[in-house]
Amino acid sequence: MRRGNRRLDIVLGLGAAALILVPWYRIEGGFFGFKWLSAFPFSADTAPGLLQILQHGRTWLAGVVLLFLLGCLARLVRDPMRRGTLLASLGAVGLVFLSLQGLAIGFSGWTWAISENLFGILSEGQPSMGAGAVLLALVFVLLFAFGLAERGVMKGDAFIVGSICILAFLVTIFVFYPIGSMFIASVQDFDGSFNPDGLMRNIQDPGIWSLGCIAGEERCGVAWRTLLLAIMTASGSTLLGLGFALVATRTRFPFKKGLRLLTVLPIITPPFVIGLALTLLFGRAGVITEALSSLLGIEPGRWLYGLTGIWIAQVLSFTPIAFLVLIGVVEGVSPSMEEASQTLRAGRWRTFWRVSLPLMKPGLANAFLIGFIESMADFGNPLVLGGTHGVLSTEIFFAVVGSQNDPSRAAVLAIVLLCFTLSAFLAQRLWLSGKSFATVTGKGESGAHIALPRGLSIAVHAVVVPWMIFTVIVYGMILVGGFVKTWGLDNSLTLDHYARAFSIGLDNGGVAWTGVAWNSFWTTMEIALVSAPLTAAVGLLTAYIIVRQKFVGRNVFEFALMMSFAIPGTVIGVSYIMAFNLPPIEMTGSALILILCFVFRNMPVGVRGGIAAMSQLDKSLDEASLTLRADSFRTIRKVILPLLRPAITAALVYSFVRAITSISAVIFLVSAEYNMATSYIVGLVENGEYGVAIAYSSMLIVVMSIVIAGFQLVVGERRLRRENRVAGTSSAPSVPLGQEKTA
Repeated sequence: MRRGNRRLDIVLGLGAAALILVPWYRIEGGFFGFKWLSAFPFSADTAPGLLQILQHGRTWLAGVVLLFLLGCLARLVRDPMRRGTLLASLGAVGLVFLSLQGLAIGFSGWTWAISENLFGILSEGQPSMGAGAVLLALVFVLLFAFGLAERGVMKGDAFIVGSICILAFLVTIFVFYPIGSMFIASVQDFDGSFNPDGLMRNIQDPGIWSLGCIAGEERCGVAWRTLLLAIMTASGSTLLGLGFALVATRTRFPFKKGLRLLTVLPIITPPFVIGLALTLLFGRAGVITEALSSLLGIEPGRWLYGLTGIWIAQVLSFTPIAFLVLIGVVEGVSPSMEEASQTLRAGRWRTFWRVSLPLMKPGLANAFLIGFIESMADFGNPLVLGGTHGVLSTEIFFAVVGSQNDPSRAAVLAIVLLCFTLSAFLAQRLWLSGKSFATVTGKGESGAHIALPRGLSIAVHAVVVPWMIFTVIVYGMILVGGFVKTWGLDNSLTLDHYARAFSIGLDNGGVAWTGVAWNSFWTTMEIALVSAPLTAAVGLLTAYIIVRQKFVGRNVFEFALMMSFAIPGTVIGVSYIMAFNLPPIEMTGSALILILCFVFRNMPVGVRGGIAAMSQLDKSLDEASLTLRADSFRTIRKVILPLLRPAITAALVYSFVRAITSISAVIFLVSAEYNMATSYIVGLVENGEYGVAIAYSSMLIVVMSIVIAGFQLVVGERRLRRENRVAGTSSAPSVPLGQEKTA
């Protein structure tokens, strides 16, 4: 009880600080610039909440203060059940009131006509919420969570309840609120009045649902084209990812380190660069196309520009994601189960098909789901290689920023995409429901993984080796392109592109970053290094809650998290602009909006990877820790996290890389002060500076490779107990649980 009271006292102290010591409204120069300290606390722009009421006439904030003071008084109630009821009620009412006053009052007064009719004209409005308002909102969320915990929800575990409430709050603000803002705009006229005509017209558009290709016409609707492409990409990337994982863990392949590098390379490359490399190889004037034309007389065609080219580029891009998800699952299969199967006279093929492969189902299902969603949300590859074969993501892009300017069409296409994603999500849940895949327990394991069946080993090598050669050729084209003076015209070698992008000089005895790419490069690195750990932490915590905890609305909660991943980045970018360009939350043009976009856009990969890995951890590990009086936070830190190192690495690597290579959402959110690498490269391509663009992309690939290797060293590798039995004896003492070596 003392610990619970201390925790509550800390939260109430933060609430007091939010009202007394921190600026209530948004600081134009940025809160962490601390330039506002010179005018604090009496300026209307920097005053805390209490002074906004007392000195600047913003009396509507008095309701927020009153609700917080009632929460402080509820702390004095001795009965835990009554105290919990009061805290939960006051936290919920306080959060709702704080949100409503922010939405109802804008810069110039009331934003809702009903408010003006009820309360009269408001002479003065308010700016966007700042650090004080945001901090008090989190305080209200925690008061609500602690109140539920005191009433016995989740067995009174305040950490779990608080985590669920904060995650739900953040997902509501940064996923549902932006998408809701965009959908509301889709049924509004230009003057803000309700007008659903555009929405109804686009729902009935045959260009979305036509099945003309079955009847012999040129093509089907964009919805069916996208669905077919997503199924093909998810199947291809999952099978290739499994092949890579098996070769890396179950064979004596001599180039395993090179294999791991090649599987990561496509994911650390801007997608339009892969499309450009494929064009240089297989386009009408590509190297391979011209070689086949001269040697065999094959007429150059346009087969690359369409669904075939997009499929090749997407499989090349998304196979590494499947590999990162599957390698931890393949490693986690218990050797003792495979040995037991062989002891019962099952052959290697039967053991793999009936024992090993079924235990990999969580990884396979998650890899397929991620590949399916990635394909639907992909923007760069279809933009470069799609030609006239548009998919949902590019159609949404042109509906929003093209000459159409039709937000209702963009909303309809986004709804169609979400329906497909929901169907894949439900199918995955149905396939895995009612089954247990736990193979990592607190007991020691003996033996090593069995070798692959000979036929399967030959098959995976026959697929993996050509794919490695193909990947090397693609990246060879990328690297060579940075040293060629002018692609297709002057193929002489030069270093001018690298010098223009990354030149360094001396200025007054100091280093001067004179290259044109340095500004966007450093901005990109800073934002990526901040967002990656946040994405991994939030994603893995969410995975733990989904797998280990049972609560009302868990399935809805999981799908809500996946929704940000399922919506194309173009929609995410536009919806963030619509939601966060005006009060109550204004972030456009800042680094914060980029970080939040990356966290909630990429978090589902950490969630899916964590779910796949945690499905193999027996729940008795958690129960043993809790029985020994460790709380949930200590159990996660000491028991779960050391066993989730592959998932942690996957989440860190993927979130860091996507923060650097993402283009579809970023291109809407960058500003002159915070310009990201991908948007800068797109500008170079639009200006015809292909050499500098390729040189910049090559530098990003090298830097990301170095940072990924650093993540591997910091996180380490999971070491499960394996005993090698020689002549009937066991060697190598077991590694105590939670005290695992790092690589």
